[in-house]
Parts: sequence; C-alpha cells; structure tokens
Amino acid sequence: MKISFGKMYVDEEIIESVAQVLKSGRYIKGENLKLFEEEYAAFCNVKYAVGVSSGTAAILLSLLALEIKEGDEVIVPAHTFIATASTAKFLGARIVYADIDPETYTIDCDDVQNKITPRTKAIIPVHLYGHPCDMEPLLELTEKYGLFIIEDACQAHGAEYKGKKIGSLGDAGCFSFFPSKNMTVLGDGGMITTNSESLAKKVSMLRDHGRTSKYLHEILGLNFRLSEVHAAIGRLQLKHLPEWIDRRRKIASWYNDLLSNAKITLPLEKEWAKHVYHLYVIRTEQRDRLASYLKEQGVETGIHYPVPLHQQPCVEGEFILPVTEKYVQDILSLPVYPQLSKNEVEYVASKIKTFLEVN
Repeated sequence: MKISFGKMYVDEEIIESVAQVLKSGRYIKGENLKLFEEEYAAFCNVKYAVGVSSGTAAILLSLLALEIKEGDEVIVPAHTFIATASTAKFLGARIVYADIDPETYTIDCDDVQNKITPRTKAIIPVHLYGHPCDMEPLLELTEKYGLFIIEDACQAHGAEYKGKKIGSLGDAGCFSFFPSKNMTVLGDGGMITTNSESLAKKVSMLRDHGRTSKYLHEILGLNFRLSEVHAAIGRLQLKHLPEWIDRRRKIASWYNDLLSNAKITLPLEKEWAKHVYHLYVIRTEQRDRLASYLKEQGVETGIHYPVPLHQQPCVEGEFILPVTEKYVQDILSLPVYPQLSKNEVEYVASKIKTFLEVN
C-alpha cells in the first residue's frame, strides 16, 4: 500500500470558480476577496478579517500594524515554523525564545512569564499542529504588562479554546492557506483576524501600498494582497472546513485507539481545547528508524520541526530549552487528511506496531 503524507481537495466547483474569475477580468481587490473576508470573519466569530498573500505576510503585517520595531522584544516558541520569528527579526526586534509545554507542544506560559522584560512588546503563541495554546495565562500577562498578543493560527483553522474560535482571542490572529493546511487556496494565501477596527484598517492599508484610494498613500506599505483567484478558492474550501475538521478528528481517534498500547507517545487533547489535527504527531526515541521503516512500507511521514528556531543560523539565540531540544529528536508526523480511509489508517498503525514489536 502507498500512503502519501497529504492530499489537497480539488473538485469541479473549485475549478469552475477559477474559470469564472479568469473570465471576469477582475483579478485583484474584487467581490471574491470582500466576501471571503466577511465569511472568514464570521467563521472565526470576529468583526474583521483581512486577506493577505501568505501566513508569513499575516504575521509581518500584524507586527507592522502594532508598531513593533528595532530593539523591541518579541517572545515566541522555538518549536514552530521559522515565519513566527523571522518576521519580527526582519523588523529588527530581538527574538526571545520560550520552551514548550511537554503535553501540548505549544508555548510554555510559565517560561514566557520568566522572560518578560521592560523591552518586551509582544507574544506570539503558536497553536501548533492544530492544538490551541493555553491562552488565559498569556492574556493575563498581556494585561499585566501591557503587551500585544498575535496568535499564530497558521495550523489551527477552526480550533477552539474554551469554546472560542482560535484567532478571536488576541489582538490579531494569523492564518495560512498554504497547500498543506486544513484548508487552502491552492497556493500561498493568508488571513488576519481581529476585533479591532483600527488594526483591520491599518493592515488593509499596509497590504496595499499604504493607500486608501488609488493614488493616495497615507502610510508606507507594500504589496501583500490576496488575489481574486485565491479568494474564490478559499471561499469554497471554507464551506468544507467543518466537515474536514470532523474527519481529521475521526482519523485521530482511529490512530489513538489502534496505537493506545504501542510504546510511543500519542498526541493529546486538553479538556479546554478542540484540536483540529493539522498534524498527528507521535513521539518515539526510535523516530529516525521508524520513519525509514514506514517509508519502506510505502508510508510517507514528516518531522515538524527537526531544528528548533534558536538553533537556526538566521534567527538563532543563546537559549537553553530542554523540552524543545529533547522533543525535536523524537517527533514524527503521521499521515492525516480527510481523504484518508480507515483501512489506510489501520495499515499505518499495523506497520508501526510491527516495527515496535521487534525493536
């Protein structure tokens, strides 16, 4: 059996929506973008959503709108994709890395508190793998110290924290629609969510050369727009997202049942969380050997992420993060996507158990 790590969803309706945009002659700043923003804001239970060109752009524009600048400190987890930190680094901020919670792999709130200084301006918690961070302690810290929170929700479309949608809790929420995400625009794309009218207006200007009309540029901005083609695709993908989340959660439950007695650590879901399983990540000290064995059996896997950010040459920092440094040696992502069948999940689980029985 051959099982890929992921698959994108494309149907005739999506293909037709692209054709309609191409026929319309309106490729940017049109009705599809407007409606996608409205629909995504409603999905996240926020007042505003602003479509942008990528998840990276969403984080960068949020930082710009909140006036993060050279010399400011931004606290981020070291266990995440590089865009969480590189955007702030690009603006001249100092990146302060926090360790991760050993159960959820999201940012360790106690470590965050220990690293706040008078120069700290923002915290970027990452809802990693689709599991929310514990937001209440972070929100208390931002209230106490006057900080901003930018939710990196690039892997957490539809996830919930204590009944509230991710992306609705901080000053801004940042989403990615990269092809591997739980919903995609079949290319690069992103969204910023917020309940702040002023922030929404500012990021809308920043993504479009700082203008409010065609030739009036009130602030410095760049081009980080989301095209009409991608917005049209995103609207249709969003309609399917709830059923896809249910399917991912069902697949995770199959893995949990099938692997419950295996000698590996399975992902968990906190009682206050709704996990959307962008990734299903196990841990084993035999990670590399298991990954090689599964590849031989036709099963693709991934490692998210093998090198923590505080050890990356372009954004490195002098930090000791014991949980992060241990876990990146052990984590392995298994296939999880809506088209995956129960038979395929059973095949993956059986191969894992076979490997563990003899190793």
